[in-house]
Amino acid sequence: MDEKRNGPSLALLLGTPVTEPKGSLFGRLKDIAVATGADAGRIAGLVLKTKKGLELVPATEVRSTPSGALELRSTDAVQPLQGDENFIFLKQDLLDQQIIDVHGRKVVRVNDVDLQWFSRDEKQDLRVREVEVGLRGAVRRLLLGVIPKHALDTFSRKFPARVIPWEFVDMIEVDPARRVKLKIEHERLAQLHPSDIADILEDLAPAEREAILTTLDEEVAAEALEEVEPKLQKALVESLDSETAAGIVEEMDPGAAADLLAELPEERSEAILEEMGAEERQEVEELLEFREDSAAGRMTTAYVQVPVQATVADGIEALRGFEGDPESITELYLVDEKEVLIGVVPLARMILAKPETRLEVLTEPRFISCQVHAHQNFVAELFDKYNLRALPVLDDDGRLVGVVQADHVIAFLRDKI
Repeated sequence: MDEKRNGPSLALLLGTPVTEPKGSLFGRLKDIAVATGADAGRIAGLVLKTKKGLELVPATEVRSTPSGALELRSTDAVQPLQGDENFIFLKQDLLDQQIIDVHGRKVVRVNDVDLQWFSRDEKQDLRVREVEVGLRGAVRRLLLGVIPKHALDTFSRKFPARVIPWEFVDMIEVDPARRVKLKIEHERLAQLHPSDIADILEDLAPAEREAILTTLDEEVAAEALEEVEPKLQKALVESLDSETAAGIVEEMDPGAAADLLAELPEERSEAILEEMGAEERQEVEELLEFREDSAAGRMTTAYVQVPVQATVADGIEALRGFEGDPESITELYLVDEKEVLIGVVPLARMILAKPETRLEVLTEPRFISCQVHAHQNFVAELFDKYNLRALPVLDDDGRLVGVVQADHVIAFLRDKI
């Protein structure tokens, strides 16, 4: 069973003398290497500056002494640091750098790193406990070298601590080659709400935004991109190569994708469209033909329609086959053989009915719709007047061509403020 005890902070440990078993100076602590990939977070070794250069020794081959120095158990385990290892270095890569606090859903700057000694198999080992992002770590760094380390440790603890447990730390690596090498993935970040990811992206520098966006799953990246304000959306997409941008845009709501591409230079927009799949490209190109301030310019083509003679069981089957965001569906649309809209069925009403029930008998007695060229101000008025959750959009022949959803109207109204 491991026996844990608090260790020093990284700032206080750096520069510590490291002696040989007989007591002679071997080197000084230069950095601490942390593993990535499957062993992410485990301390791979202590980086020592010796007469031979930079060398690496496992933490289990070092013990802390009452004097504050570090002592090697033997020099046999010391190996030259090659420079091509897949390590994160706490001083080089973490101190003074921005990271993502996944638990707090925000971007913070690292002031120090708290470490922890523990006993394992009759040896001491070291692990990263938490990252300091508050005043305590800043004071410690500021006064380092001004007062003795033991006094500085005591003094710094008078200040409030703001820490992030290591398991909630998400690294930001802007170098694509090193990102792949270190196998940095943002799995915990991807589990946040898209709005939280959007807020985090807005707090980052351009290169860091691109680094995060390109390592997220395309579907997650698309959901987050839809939540970002339009100017930043444009800047983010323009920073990506056309193939990467197309993969993300394909996963966006067609209406949102069309709005985004409409803001890009024509040459750039065309390049992204060419990289998209045929079906997704056709949907977006059709929407690009409409004026942005029209109902068609605000609508999405991601909705569920079924034949007018369909039953509740048919409607449920259609919902199961829907490839868009299921949370966006609030109603089903009944159409005839010419795709003319015949009726609207609220989703809640359908779920409560028996499977064999004809959907036609569950339709709203009077449904509200609008024409493709209706101005967005008129669309907003309809949502307000009739307390709508979705509004079907029809062409001149009454055919259903799209749906304006409540969040599309909210986005339009927010832009007007």
